Amino acid sequence: MTKSKPVIFWFRNDLRLADNPALAAACDTGQPVIPVYIHDDVNAGIWKNGGATNWWLHQSLTSLAASIGAAGLHPLVFCKGDAKAEIARLVKETGADHVFWNRCYEPWAIARDTQIKESLKSGGVDAQSFSAFLLFEPWEIQNKTGQPYKVFTPYSRACLERGGIRPPVSGKLKSDGKPIITGLPLEKLGLMPDIKWYDGMAETWTPGETGAKKRLKKFITGCLDEYKAQRDFPAVDGGSRMSPYLHFGEISPHIIWHDVSKAIAEAGHDNAFANHGQGYLRQLLWREFSWHLLYHFPEFPEKAWNPRFAGFKWKKNKKLLNHWQKGQTGYPIIDAGMRELWQTGWMHNRVRMLVGSFLVKNLLLDWRDGEDWFWDTLVDADLGNNAQGWQWIAGCGADAAPYFRIFNPILQSRKFDAEGDYIRRYVPELSKLPDEFIHAPWEAPAMELHRAGITLGKTYPHPIVDHAEARDLALKAYHDSKPDDDAA
Repeated sequence: MTKSKPVIFWFRNDLRLADNPALAAACDTGQPVIPVYIHDDVNAGIWKNGGATNWWLHQSLTSLAASIGAAGLHPLVFCKGDAKAEIARLVKETGADHVFWNRCYEPWAIARDTQIKESLKSGGVDAQSFSAFLLFEPWEIQNKTGQPYKVFTPYSRACLERGGIRPPVSGKLKSDGKPIITGLPLEKLGLMPDIKWYDGMAETWTPGETGAKKRLKKFITGCLDEYKAQRDFPAVDGGSRMSPYLHFGEISPHIIWHDVSKAIAEAGHDNAFANHGQGYLRQLLWREFSWHLLYHFPEFPEKAWNPRFAGFKWKKNKKLLNHWQKGQTGYPIIDAGMRELWQTGWMHNRVRMLVGSFLVKNLLLDWRDGEDWFWDTLVDADLGNNAQGWQWIAGCGADAAPYFRIFNPILQSRKFDAEGDYIRRYVPELSKLPDEFIHAPWEAPAMELHRAGITLGKTYPHPIVDHAEARDLALKAYHDSKPDDDAA
């Protein structure tokens, strides 16, 4: 009896066993399945993983390898280098006649995977890719003229009208007996930083599929019923915090969509609950829209989507950028957000808009400076979402915020962190200030500053710009560049 050839299953941004279409298909062949992870920084170019992403990835792969072992599958094989060369080597060494994977949508990944598929097929190896990262393939949603959508609302409406979101894939994972091949130790992928700066992230997150499932359950049972009312308040745990789990594919958007939809259905005639639930599902469609734009406009992360912004005169000021990065701007809500990012690898969505507006409109620094910093420090640094978010706030992206929308960090702080709880958590040097002064310490009387142990310019910085003056300068700069008012 001839021993059956193995199937290589290539893990990428789908680090889970549940609802994994390509893995299920590999197991359904009845052949031995070799699970592989390839850390490919070669083809990613400037978009190779940032430091926070690599930290999470190491933890996630540790969790995934343990789950694979517990399921009785072939041990997870770790490789490093050019995925084109590594896949070719693995096929040759194992004699595999199938290679399965779930699709990625970054421009560089699409180009690489197309080459790999063509090379495998020309060599007589069956290569198949599956949909697992998005609810809809980017090419599936088109407007009436067959073109991609450029505005979110009609895009989301088209998604809802199309419907047909598949249920999670279920299938039995089969034991493959003795290992056929071994790879590198996980530590050899070089994901963990040499300096141990990640304690805050380790205290905040539980990477891996199990952590994703627990977080989703906590959100649905404890937060979803007040989601729309609480999601804008950074001191409240009112959001899902599912973004890093989605980024690494530790849970699928299909599981989230169907679990939230099930919760809405079970609420019956509770229209308020349904309203909150639908509001959250809309956020999943915003994620889809970001990847839709990236697929159809692959220069999106590096080039202003609106060509009228091509000649915008962004400033180059490393000192101001450094103050922003370190959370030393003198504006407490901005500094709290930037410090939350550094400590936890994540930032509340409302605060992301505030710090983004501050960088590009108060400081007039290039939105790509912010995009780069977020890429290195966020644990949920999706290329599509990151680019879309920064171009949205800068006013130069698809369906962007109007260029004249400049968030006032003081008013926003008073509105969404009225008692200063979020500020006190991440800017502890201001913790003793009364609520009325914590949003703008420079307005506090000298006696209040003394009682709180604050010396402006020493224990906490003076504002690095005056918001009113900066706003006027930004409006003039945008007007002089003559951006298209319709870009909003």
